Amino acid sequence: MKKREFVKLYDQYAPRIYRFNYLKVNSPQDSEDLTSETFFRFWQNLADKDKKIDNPRALLYRIANNLVTDFYRKKSRTELILDPEEDNVLAKIPDKTDLNKRINLNSDMIKVKKALSQIKGEYQNIIIWRYLDDFSAKEISQIMEKPEGTIRVLIHRALSALKKGL
Repeated sequence: MKKREFVKLYDQYAPRIYRFNYLKVNSPQDSEDLTSETFFRFWQNLADKDKKIDNPRALLYRIANNLVTDFYRKKSRTELILDPEEDNVLAKIPDKTDLNKRINLNSDMIKVKKALSQIKGEYQNIIIWRYLDDFSAKEISQIMEKPEGTIRVLIHRALSALKKGL
């Protein structure tokens, strides 16, 4: 992969990888660090293997997921810590939106994030990948290195667990 292709890949996926990391660690600084490390390791992987990667998006998310796991091992934490002051969803919504809608959306996002933090990490990942990043079951199976049928069952279980939390 040439530098130009890598830059294009970075531009395309960096915001998504950052969002995944942020939803998992809930810290802008840690999310930025994890995102940078994800792309650094991706670049190293390209240089070491000197071969074409079939699904770079799946590899990026696998690296990001592994880094989040390592992050929590180092921090000795097992659950997300919610900081309402960092959940500034309102700033990310266009100003044309009615204030009441913005407030309701922020409230809903906090509820969903809290419910998401209450379920298993594996389920969190699946919901983020499937419903925020629009991954197919096949792509999730590549990231998690599990059969597609298993992923479909996990998607169903993750949704059920999330619904219970809401």
